[in-house]
Amino acid sequence: MKNRRPQLAQTARKRPSQRRSVATVDAIIESAARILEARGHAGYNTNDIAQLAGVSIGTLYQYFPNKDAITNALLLRELRALSDALLTDAAAGSEEEGLERMIETAVRHQLGRSGLNRLLEVEEVRLQPDLALTEARAELEALVKSFFERSRMLSDSCDFVAEDVFAIVRGMVDSAGFRGESDEEALILRVKAAAFGYLQFRRS
Repeated sequence: MKNRRPQLAQTARKRPSQRRSVATVDAIIESAARILEARGHAGYNTNDIAQLAGVSIGTLYQYFPNKDAITNALLLRELRALSDALLTDAAAGSEEEGLERMIETAVRHQLGRSGLNRLLEVEEVRLQPDLALTEARAELEALVKSFFERSRMLSDSCDFVAEDVFAIVRGMVDSAGFRGESDEEALILRVKAAAFGYLQFRRS
C-alpha cells in the first residue's frame, strides 16, 4: 500500500509572523477546539468557527483553506503542547521521577479534554497525513527514546524498550479516553504500575 502524501487542501495557507496574526490564528484554532468539543463533527464548520473566533470568514480563509486544515493545526497544537510538557518532565528530578511525571502529564493531557481528544484521534485517522504533524509525532517518539537511552533504570541496552513503554502508556491512556474515564489519579496509578512493572521485568 502506497504512503499517502500530504494534501495542500489540509495544510494552513500561511504561517503568521506578526503578533496580531498569531493571535488571530490562535483564536481560530481554539474556537475550532471548543466547537468540536461541544458539538462534535455535526456542528463543526468554518462559519461557526469564524464567528466564535470573532473574525470574518474571509480572514479565516486567509490562513486555512478549509476545516480539515484547521483540524490539522489543532492536532499539531495539542501534540506540541504535550511534547513541550514531556520534555520538561524528562529533565525533572531522578529518572524515576521523570518517568512518573511524564506519565502524569500524558494522563492529564488526555483526560483534561477527553471529549476533544477522542474526536481528534478519529480525525487524525480520517485526514490525509500532514507533514508538520508527522514530524512532530516523530519528535515526540524520539524524545521518549532519548530519555531511555540516557536512563540508568535498565542494566542493559535494548532498542525497543522506549517503544514498548511508549506503547504501554499511549495504549492505556488512549483506551481510557475512549472509554470516557475521568478519574485521572486512578489511571495514573494503573499506567505507572504497568510501565514500571515492565521495566522491572527488563531488569530481572
